[in-house]
Amino acid sequence: MRTRTVVAALSGAVALSALVVPAAQAADKVQGDTKITSVTVNGGKDIVLGTTAKKKITITVTGTDPKGIKEGMAVLWHGKKFEPEHLDGVMAPPRESKCTKVNATTGTCKIVIDANPREIWNGTAGKWKVMAGLLANGRAEDHIIVNAYKTVSVKRAARLTVNASPEPVRKGKAITVAGALTRANWDTHKYAGYTRQPVKLEFKKKGASAWSTVKTVTSDGKGNLRTTVKASADGTFRYVFAGTSTTPAVTSAGDAIDVR
Repeated sequence: MRTRTVVAALSGAVALSALVVPAAQAADKVQGDTKITSVTVNGGKDIVLGTTAKKKITITVTGTDPKGIKEGMAVLWHGKKFEPEHLDGVMAPPRESKCTKVNATTGTCKIVIDANPREIWNGTAGKWKVMAGLLANGRAEDHIIVNAYKTVSVKRAARLTVNASPEPVRKGKAITVAGALTRANWDTHKYAGYTRQPVKLEFKKKGASAWSTVKTVTSDGKGNLRTTVKASADGTFRYVFAGTSTTPAVTSAGDAIDVR
């Protein structure tokens, strides 16, 4: 990823890239009265990626300038600094932004980025920085570029399964509730067990509307889950994982049990 230079990272915004590419420096750049007032990434939600499928991520950059806004730019990056030798992850727009005039001085620019799990690695899961920039109308080329305007979480997608058995089962007998917690591995492009993680086992009695926590089960060295409970009534079991800084929360489908 470090071979992808700052020049490539900024290529989606032609005019703005022409202003910053020669320097390729980590410092913010401001000329004139252009200001960024807000930046929204993926509608305010975390970016969750699986093993192979790309996702289109929309970033909106809103700002002001006395002459109005002409162009916008946004790049997601991971590393110590926004310099080629310090970058270990970049998500850049493949095309120019589309900007909408709000009024004479304010504009909102939409930038679409293709997030590709085949271009990042496990070590980059977590917080990414958002570079944002705006170019004003006019010949003066007034602009602002902020290398780390805000952060966004980029996470490895997770899967969770459940299987309660035997079925049917006599009241008071043992029920084994098995399952597995797995997550995307961006190094191998396959799903693998998420080990040593606390996962809640929940139960909803037949006819009830609310789930109740039965116990917390820890995934083993392969991500598998297994525990036993006593059969008490007809109902449904499910597993619930709260998530971590690198992996989103996930809930399994429910598995109904028939108690006789």
